[in-house]
This record gives sequence, structure tokens and C-alpha cells, in this order.
Amino acid sequence: MRHAREGTLGYLRLLRQRPVLVLWLAQSLSVLGDRLYALAVMWVVYAATGSASLMGLVAVAESLPYIALGTVGRRLVSRFSSYRALAWVDGLRAAVAVALPFLWSSDARGIALLLTGVLLLGTLGALFDPNLGALVPDLVEPERVQQITGLLDLTGRIARIAGPASIGLLLLFVSEVQLFALNGATFAVSAVALRWLARRYATSAGGAAERPGGRVRSSVPAGPVLREHPRVGLAIGLHGVALFCSAVTAIGMPALLATRYGAGAAVYGLVTAAVGVGALLGNPLASNRRSGGWLTVYCGAWALQGAATACMGLVLNLPALLLLALLTGIATPATSVTLRARLGAFAPAERLRLMSVDQTVIRAGGTAGMLLLPLLVDASPRGAFVAGGLAVAGAAGTAALASVWRPQREQVRAVKSADPRHQASPSK
Repeated sequence: MRHAREGTLGYLRLLRQRPVLVLWLAQSLSVLGDRLYALAVMWVVYAATGSASLMGLVAVAESLPYIALGTVGRRLVSRFSSYRALAWVDGLRAAVAVALPFLWSSDARGIALLLTGVLLLGTLGALFDPNLGALVPDLVEPERVQQITGLLDLTGRIARIAGPASIGLLLLFVSEVQLFALNGATFAVSAVALRWLARRYATSAGGAAERPGGRVRSSVPAGPVLREHPRVGLAIGLHGVALFCSAVTAIGMPALLATRYGAGAAVYGLVTAAVGVGALLGNPLASNRRSGGWLTVYCGAWALQGAATACMGLVLNLPALLLLALLTGIATPATSVTLRARLGAFAPAERLRLMSVDQTVIRAGGTAGMLLLPLLVDASPRGAFVAGGLAVAGAAGTAALASVWRPQREQVRAVKSADPRHQASPSK
């Protein structure tokens, strides 16, 4: 309780800083809009086609730009490593989202246009997400990077609950397609906030400051950084494995509830709510974690979540399942906040590249899981939960053991990364 209270007070102190408050409010609204968009696009596609396969195709189309740009688009991504550039990106996202309701029709042409819009929004998101993540740590002192990472993680947790909770009310006044326009409005608000930050700060994620001509030094190659920091590479690899296996719970929970308990949508809502409540409880704890032993915490949290997921396939009653859902929720912020805070401690150019690599790995893992693991769920929902959970726990244990045998140069490297004298060169 003491750590949670300290974490909450730390958030309040951060929000007294105007730049942090402006960014947090804008991103809270933007993330909520994203949740409404994600729900709306699935509903629209299914209502128009009745095809679950096309719904999956939409999800894959949104992730493909992240994989492509993260793999071969390093220089392009780094050109948007400033608040000014990100304001333009969000302005474009607003235009695309607002245009979708006017272009939509329920025929093949409308589906093609919708998929094109999804691809465009995915591409702009792939430019936006790693760059914003790399810029945020520079808003605060190095010792408060963990807290601001937790604060923005809390934004996503709240949106995951508020989005589904509010969509029923919103649909009383607007259609599903018009939810795209609401998402566009949230992008517009975010663009205004980023423009304000651009006037206040000249820093960029690609270097110490933007150059007079507006050009930003590109981010460093990922290979040398990961070789120099093998434990970071282990953590990112574990993240990819875990996101691959997460398709089991995303797709398999309704099937597990139906086949194991004869339960329907109402119980599914309770399980989802339990995960969300757990994440809200775990977030202040994760943001207030003391420095040191970050990989142990990270691997331990994934091992706990994997073990809880495996047990979901074995328990015999719903209260036990709800308790395990709550436990997985509590462990989730410890994974996301710990890794992003560690990446945020790097020099700006390295930070951008590593966050881009992480985005690429988790998008690739999640997409592959959505394509492959439904076959396992169809064969046996209970077996899928057990296999997926044990795979995550096993990968976490393997990463923890491997880190013991890796070179320990990372501690020296972290000191150099925090020293401004070493931030001028990407090899430092």
C-alpha cells in the first residue's frame, strides 16, 4: 500500500508540470479515441461482410506498417523525431480518420477504402509511437523516467476500460462509422498539444537538439546497441514471445468460458474487467519500483503472468478464474513500465532505435500469434491456455537464466548514456 500511495503522489507531482499535464491530457484523449476506433472498425467490417477472416485481415493490415518500417525504415522513422514532426503526423491521422465516414460504403469498394485507411493509419502510427516514446523521458529528470512511463501506461489502462464502457452510450447518438470521426477529433487535439510542446522544446529523439535546418540525426543501428546491451535484447525477445502467446487469451477466452463453464458475454465482461482492475492496481506499484534488478522484475512479472494463464486452463470454477485474471492484470504493468523505463534511460538516438525495435518485435509476434494460435484454440481451448502460459513462463525463466551468463557491461553503459558528454556520438 505504501508503494502504491507513493506512486500516486509521484503522478500528482508530475502533473503539476505543465508540459507533462498537456501531453498526458492529449494522449489520454487520443488513446481513448484509438480504443473506440479499434472497436468500431471490427464491428463495421463484420456487420458489412459477416466474415471473421476479414476482421483478422484488418488487424493484420494495421500491424504490417509497424513491421515494415521497424525492419527497413529506420531512417524514415528518425525523420519524425521531434514534437513538430509528430504534430504533423497526428494532423494527417486526424484527416484520414475524419474522411473515413464520408468514404464508407458497405460494398467491396467501401471495404477496400476502409482497408486503405487502416493501412494509412497504421503507417502514421508506426512513425508516431516510437518517436513519442523516445521523446517523453526528456520531459523529466532521469530519476523520474520510471514514473512518467508509468503515468502514460496508466493512460492506456484507463482507456481499455473506458473505451468499451462508453461505446454503448456513444452509439445512441452516432453510428459505428462516425466513431472514426471522433477518433480523428482526438488526433486533432493531440496535434495541437504537440505543436505547443514543439514551441516549448527544441529537443528531438534523434539527438540533443534539432539542427537549425530542421534535419535530425538518424537513430543508430540496432545491432551494435543490442550487442552492447544483451540483457535489453533478451527482454525485447521475451516481449515478442509473450505477445505471440497473448493471442491465446485474446481469442481463446470466449471459447474457454463457453466450453468449460457454459458462460456467455456477461461473464466474459467480468473477466475483462478483472484484468483491467488488476492493471490499475499494479500500475502505481510498477511506476514506484526502485532502481536496480530491472530484468529480474521484468522476467518475474512475465513468469507470473504465464503461470496464471496456464492455470486458467486448469481451474474448475469461475471465482478462481476471476482471481487469476486479476493476478495477470496486476503483473502486466510491471512488464510494460519496466521495459519502457529501461529503454528511456538510454541516450536519445539509442532510445529511439530500441523502442522502434521493440515495437517491430511485438507487432510481428502479435500478428503471427493471431494467424497461428486460433488453430490451437479450436483444437482445445483449455490446452491452448496451458500451452501458451507455460511457453511464456518458460521463456521468462530462460531469459532470466541467460542474463546471468551474459557480459555485465550494461551497468557501465547506462552510466555513459546518462552522461551528456557521451550523448553526442551514437557509439558512446
